[in-house]
Amino acid sequence: MTTRTPLGVGLISVGWMGRLHARSYLAAGQHYPDLTYAPRLVVAADPDAGGREYATDVLGFDRTVADYSEVLADPEVDVVSICSPNFLHHEIALAAIEAGKPFWIEKPMGRGAVESREIAERAESAGLVTSVGFNYRHVPAVARARELVRSGAIGTITNVRVSFLADYSADPAGALTWRFLTARAGSGVLGDLLSHGADLAQYVVGRITSVNGLTATFIPERPLPAAGAASHFSKGSEDGPRGAVENEDYAALLARFEGGAVGVLESSRVAIGPRAEYVLEVYGTKGSLRWDFQRLNELQIADDPSGYRTVMAGPEFGDFSRFQPGVGTSMGFDDLKAIEASLFLRSVATGTQLAPSAADAWAAAEIVSAALRSAETGGWVEVPEVDGETTFG
Repeated sequence: MTTRTPLGVGLISVGWMGRLHARSYLAAGQHYPDLTYAPRLVVAADPDAGGREYATDVLGFDRTVADYSEVLADPEVDVVSICSPNFLHHEIALAAIEAGKPFWIEKPMGRGAVESREIAERAESAGLVTSVGFNYRHVPAVARARELVRSGAIGTITNVRVSFLADYSADPAGALTWRFLTARAGSGVLGDLLSHGADLAQYVVGRITSVNGLTATFIPERPLPAAGAASHFSKGSEDGPRGAVENEDYAALLARFEGGAVGVLESSRVAIGPRAEYVLEVYGTKGSLRWDFQRLNELQIADDPSGYRTVMAGPEFGDFSRFQPGVGTSMGFDDLKAIEASLFLRSVATGTQLAPSAADAWAAAEIVSAALRSAETGGWVEVPEVDGETTFG
């Protein structure tokens, strides 16, 4: 058994994702006994007293603070998780870099390509490893899909389809939280969901070089939120004051890939029917494959004239064997974050960027930015190639 060095963890924002980060650090230590670091939950920051109480009483943090700057200044904190709302990511990430703390941040990392680029460049200049919450990469079936594509098993890739459809904002009574305001969220479903889809496509197939996009907002006004409302599912009063939705409910892109493939990427936050229908399809000259998050542990593969066969994830797929003993026993969403935590911890231990990087988040942000420009002009827009250390290549 590897002797582990304690590693102090600081958490900024104790919402749903912050709580999952905390659990994932501990789960990583259990599923990856070869890790050289043993995460210790030192301090959590949240302006909400209820969040702070949860951090100590349930998650097991040693202490809590209201101000995130106290987390970054704490000498016992070695790494930081940034799980705050989008509009605070840039400020907090730059402060973490200034403090010399490697960080694990949720996406979208910035409210656009400009903020994302600054975070990525400054982190790399400071020599800090990072991690970004592109958790769908870590699905064992996706790992197998990448192997099949990159090995040439399904031939030259011709076309790709990505569809991330959800219903979390389908109710018109859903409150006008920060997620619907450009100054606080940046883009809408493009940054929230399709950034995941774009990263997944690049991880499996390769870099997206240009896009032609359209966007639409189907619920133009929403009721103003009650004090403290922040989640996807917060409701407002139907009879109360309303405000304008400032970003997109729906987006669709045509895309060109570096290797010559073409693709279609689509996403909605107001689709009635799909709950979390996140689909990747890759077609090649010798076969094709399909993966759907709703059937996370399955991969459909067609590599002969008989059509698709469904293959269940097993020990030969990615990190599956770290979690389950054999085919048929399923993994879940939280397990993907444990894999992500392990990659972050290995990155910190080795100084090598193994987890999805800030540069990967910058690359996804450039696709989102190009899509927004294309939606305004109606034409094709080139996606700039980032010069940071990406891990999707």
